[in-house]
Amino acid sequence: MQQLALLYLACILAGFGLANLPISSVISAEIANFFSILGGLAIIIFSLAVLYLGLKTLFKK
Repeated sequence: MQQLALLYLACILAGFGLANLPISSVISAEIANFFSILGGLAIIIFSLAVLYLGLKTLFKK
Protein backbone atom coordinates (compact mmCIF):
# COMPACT_ATOMS: atom_id res chain seq x y z
CA MET A 1 0.00 0.00 0.00
CA GLN A 2 2.84 2.38 0.83
CA GLN A 3 4.53 1.74 -2.52
CA LEU A 4 1.28 2.56 -4.31
CA ALA A 5 1.01 5.89 -2.46
CA LEU A 6 4.62 6.73 -3.38
CA LEU A 7 3.88 5.90 -7.01
CA TYR A 8 0.86 8.24 -6.94
CA LEU A 9 3.00 11.00 -5.42
CA ALA A 10 5.57 10.51 -8.19
CA CYS A 11 2.76 10.83 -10.74
CA ILE A 12 1.65 14.09 -9.10
CA LEU A 13 5.20 15.44 -9.43
CA ALA A 14 5.26 14.35 -13.07
CA GLY A 15 2.00 16.25 -13.56
CA PHE A 16 3.61 19.39 -12.16
CA GLY A 17 6.49 18.87 -14.57
CA LEU A 18 4.10 18.61 -17.51
CA ALA A 19 2.07 21.62 -16.38
CA ASN A 20 5.18 23.83 -16.17
CA LEU A 21 6.77 22.75 -19.44
CA PRO A 22 8.44 25.78 -21.08
CA ILE A 23 7.79 26.72 -24.69
CA SER A 24 10.91 26.27 -26.83
CA SER A 25 11.81 25.92 -30.48
CA VAL A 26 11.04 22.20 -30.32
CA ILE A 27 7.73 22.47 -28.43
CA SER A 28 5.14 24.79 -29.93
CA ALA A 29 2.54 26.72 -27.93
CA GLU A 30 -0.27 24.31 -28.88
CA ILE A 31 1.67 21.29 -27.65
CA ALA A 32 2.65 23.14 -24.46
CA ASN A 33 -1.04 23.96 -23.82
CA PHE A 34 -1.96 20.29 -24.34
CA PHE A 35 0.72 19.22 -21.85
CA SER A 36 -0.50 21.83 -19.36
CA ILE A 37 -4.00 20.39 -19.52
CA LEU A 38 -2.67 16.83 -19.31
CA GLY A 39 -0.48 17.75 -16.34
CA GLY A 40 -3.39 19.41 -14.56
CA LEU A 41 -5.55 16.33 -15.05
CA ALA A 42 -2.77 14.08 -13.74
CA ILE A 43 -2.38 16.26 -10.65
CA ILE A 44 -6.12 16.19 -9.92
CA ILE A 45 -6.62 12.47 -10.58
CA PHE A 46 -3.64 11.24 -8.59
CA SER A 47 -4.30 13.69 -5.74
CA LEU A 48 -7.78 12.24 -5.43
CA ALA A 49 -6.28 8.74 -5.47
CA VAL A 50 -3.90 9.62 -2.61
CA LEU A 51 -6.81 11.12 -0.65
CA TYR A 52 -8.83 7.95 -1.25
CA LEU A 53 -6.00 5.77 0.04
CA GLY A 54 -5.64 7.98 3.10
CA LEU A 55 -9.35 7.93 3.90
CA LYS A 56 -9.52 4.18 3.34
CA THR A 57 -6.66 3.67 5.77
CA LEU A 58 -8.15 6.10 8.30
CA PHE A 59 -11.55 4.41 8.42
CA LYS A 60 -10.29 0.84 8.16
CA LYS A 61 -11.46 -1.36 11.05
